[in-house]
Amino acid sequence: MNVGVLYSRIRRDEKLLLSELRDRGHEVTKIDVRKERFGVHDAPAAFEDVDIVVDRCLATSRSRYVTRFVDAYGIPVVNDPETAAICADKARNSLVLAEAGVPTPATEVTFTKESAMESIEEFGYPCVLKPVIGSWGRLMAKIDSRDAAEAILEHKETLGHYEHKVFYIQEFVEKPGRDIRVVTTDGEPVAAMARASDHWLTNAARGAETEQIEITGEMAALVERASDAVGGGLLGVDLMETGDSYTVHEVNHTVEFKALNDVSDVDVPATVVDWLEATVQGVEVTA
Repeated sequence: MNVGVLYSRIRRDEKLLLSELRDRGHEVTKIDVRKERFGVHDAPAAFEDVDIVVDRCLATSRSRYVTRFVDAYGIPVVNDPETAAICADKARNSLVLAEAGVPTPATEVTFTKESAMESIEEFGYPCVLKPVIGSWGRLMAKIDSRDAAEAILEHKETLGHYEHKVFYIQEFVEKPGRDIRVVTTDGEPVAAMARASDHWLTNAARGAETEQIEITGEMAALVERASDAVGGGLLGVDLMETGDSYTVHEVNHTVEFKALNDVSDVDVPATVVDWLEATVQGVEVTA
């Protein structure tokens, strides 16, 4: 098959995926989205003869728009643009999880600092304020006092970009110093890792220590429900332990897997390519 890979920078994740595809004899078309022009009627020449497209764009804005164009050209794209749109927006992500009955932290969205303060006071301290669009734990704040809340809300209200005027406020979940990332393909868990840190943010991108973790039946069932809620695809589902159970705090659509591959017994890129091959075969059968 000919796999188109959308990118703006080739990271180690993409190198692992590209290497696996080429080792299996698949043709790879690397598509640098910074250099392409996407017409509303005609696809760029780079997409000719491509069987499936994998979105590995670093920027959320590019990911959301380019997948829409690829889908409009009638080319299967991983992930689907609606899945990308849901996962890229924390408010939409929380909404669909809640609507599907997936346990997720209590969350409120407000549009003025006055109403945001009311939500924060009701949640109590600490609570968490997040940007609706963002990754790697950037611009997230654990709010420990009213003074801190007032200062952060004022900063956000004056930042200018409209997304900073959407206040996404969430309860603070007391997790045991770690959270869990599960990579999944259409709800089927590939592998999982725990990400531990002394900091309240436990992203691997922020230096958290990672280790492989066994996927329990409860985790697998929860991951499948979360995947279904956002539309399926190649996803990273983030769980937090809450006593003897779990809560899903977000689902990621352009999931990074290099850290997981380093600690897992599972060959993550190989499993992803297995799934891509099956996906293309399924598309061909139903066409």
